Amino acid sequence: MNPLLHRRSVLAAGAALPLATVGPPAWSRARAYDAVVAKPASGRTFAAPAYSSLSAAIAAAPANGTRPFRILITRGIWTEQVVVDKPFVHLIGEDRSGSVINHLAASGLAAPDGRPWGTFRTATLFVRAPDFHAETLTINNAFDGLAEMTKSNGLHSHNGAGPQAVALMMDKGSDRAVVRACDILSYQDTLFPDAGSTLFDRCLITGSYDFIFGGGRAWFEGCEIRSRTRPADPIEGYVTAPSTPIDQPFGFVFKDCRLTKDADVRPGSVFLGRPWRPSSAFPDGRYGDPRYVGAAAFLDCWMDDHIARQGWTEMWYTGRDGNPRTMLQPEEARFATFGSTGPGAADFGRGRRLSADEAGRITRSAVLG
Repeated sequence: MNPLLHRRSVLAAGAALPLATVGPPAWSRARAYDAVVAKPASGRTFAAPAYSSLSAAIAAAPANGTRPFRILITRGIWTEQVVVDKPFVHLIGEDRSGSVINHLAASGLAAPDGRPWGTFRTATLFVRAPDFHAETLTINNAFDGLAEMTKSNGLHSHNGAGPQAVALMMDKGSDRAVVRACDILSYQDTLFPDAGSTLFDRCLITGSYDFIFGGGRAWFEGCEIRSRTRPADPIEGYVTAPSTPIDQPFGFVFKDCRLTKDADVRPGSVFLGRPWRPSSAFPDGRYGDPRYVGAAAFLDCWMDDHIARQGWTEMWYTGRDGNPRTMLQPEEARFATFGSTGPGAADFGRGRRLSADEAGRITRSAVLG
């Protein structure tokens, strides 16, 4: 799906955008850029060197930079798979909805090397270096998950090689990242903060199934977390699927966020999360690694009526006995809420309800370090 049409469908469903969608703030426009990504035929001139692709602009950044290398991404759809493997790369969109990093890949589709992509290779944008920064742009995986789910022979979520299509992955090497006023769009496995710490500030994140997942530390503040419809399944989806290491006190924390939905998402059909336990190799076999005990908390968040009254649910993993449907219960994970409001707020049947004192100790600095 064209990402701009994708975005228009989100807006048509009634999404309230966290920020205005025109251009970066005045303080950002006033600062100099080190590189510009622009169409060669645009006829525009810039003070900084101009490149015809984002990957080329990133290649121009110093390998071991110690200050921000600021790249202006002008209006346009930049269709490429992008890897940020240098520190202090800062991406600034000229227009939040018009500066689009776009790529189409899904786990079950064939990659250029002939093998299935697999979830971990599908991201539109990989971050593999510290001190990354992105603002006022759109990161989109253009795989049409909605259309795929309606096919009888399509890629389905319960398959390992299914419609998983990552937009943004904070990969090994990422740390101290900031993603501000960005739209991160896909259907399944949209956002993968799997390493280091990341601040998501006033972002729009869309998806339907485990669409915020991984083992990293992430603080979401003032974000809109929008659930999309799943016509093929009785359960519309799961917002989070953390795989937090047991020695890591925090995973994903949502503070003052809005959990919204597409207009046709059914009431009570979306869980706040389920605990993902990846498998590791051990001397006696390969099975779900007990070192991963998911952690997620929603603090002072507004929730629409699509949130299930149970709040949290279980997730299967491969047991030590080889049973691939061993269930990890939410009570065995670290799931909690505090101060929920809106039609979907409830005394959730599963997961912890924090006291005011407990919630007060979960701060941005505590989570991000």
